[in-house]
Amino acid sequence: MPIPVENVGSLPRPIKLQKAFTEFDAGKITLEQLQEVQDEACRDSIKRMEETGQPIVSDGEQRASSFATYPLAHSLGGGLAANLAPGGQMFAIFDDGHHRQLPRIVSGPFRYQTYAFELFKRSLPMASKPMKQAVIAPSMLYLVYPLAEELHGYSRAQFESDLVDECEKDIRGAFAAGAVRVSIDFTEGRLALKKDPRNPWTSANLLAKFIDLNNLVLKRFSAEERKNIGVHTCPGGDCDSIHSGEVDYAGLLPELFKINAGYFLIQASSEKDKERIYKLCGEHSRADANGVPQVCFIGVVNPLNPRVETPEEICDALLLASKYIPKERLGATDDCGFSPFSTDKKPTHKDGDPDFARDIAFQKIKARVEGAQLASQKLGF
Repeated sequence: MPIPVENVGSLPRPIKLQKAFTEFDAGKITLEQLQEVQDEACRDSIKRMEETGQPIVSDGEQRASSFATYPLAHSLGGGLAANLAPGGQMFAIFDDGHHRQLPRIVSGPFRYQTYAFELFKRSLPMASKPMKQAVIAPSMLYLVYPLAEELHGYSRAQFESDLVDECEKDIRGAFAAGAVRVSIDFTEGRLALKKDPRNPWTSANLLAKFIDLNNLVLKRFSAEERKNIGVHTCPGGDCDSIHSGEVDYAGLLPELFKINAGYFLIQASSEKDKERIYKLCGEHSRADANGVPQVCFIGVVNPLNPRVETPEEICDALLLASKYIPKERLGATDDCGFSPFSTDKKPTHKDGDPDFARDIAFQKIKARVEGAQLASQKLGF
């Protein structure tokens, strides 16, 4: 079996779709009109991803305004579920100074307003290849509950139980709808080690809690199911900026691989010492994680940099990684989603042109596929 390849999730939204989100937030178009533009963007995303040679494709999250809050709101500008309010905890403060904020829950029970599998069902008929779906981690949504207090009439324990139920439902629904793979976005894992005084939750020592929440969800799936459930980690990637790149992976990876998932999508290409990351992955990933071998999909392209990596560069990275990660547990991916939010300005990409950034993304995916093929041949697959 050759080295597997998989995208993380999001693709840059075309300018037409970004404008539609803005118009929806302003009340100028209806949700149905927004969905028509989303359909068009999904159809184009799937077609172009299939043309790269990627064997498992996605719709690039064109229907979601945010990888983190798709269950909670129709868009970044509004449409919150009834028991939520704006002004919750800061999710992240990025290196360029901008931030992203979560809503807050004001009463129970906690329920998703939109499930990823509902979005997936709309896109599946557009594909001729198998499709994957990304979902948000329960640990991210844990942050909508007050950090240091309990809501009257709705305890933290009740909230956590509802949260795990909803995440399980999201994953099961994706598989039932036809997804062959489901990956869990866990960017908050690295951020939990940052200790940013501007962002109180990062100093609350939540990483162990986050790991436990993810494992509570995965405990409900069989080993056979968990082979196709992945976890993604990165230092963020929004508006070509990151939020936790200074956090040493040596603090995260030993904990990350305690999650009993079958595979991991790990940002690596933009790390200063990539070989050290490969070594950490080899040391801490498990050949048997409660019945599943953990496959390490290493990031070999950087979505924040418009320079397109060559297949030869990608091949070399995979060959180096294979010195530390068993080749049967080695895969290739992107460092992060290309545009986790619908208002991603991509300033390093030709004056922020989203259509240019979109073209670059598909070129990078094609190079990754070709680079993995070269590495597979050299490794004797």
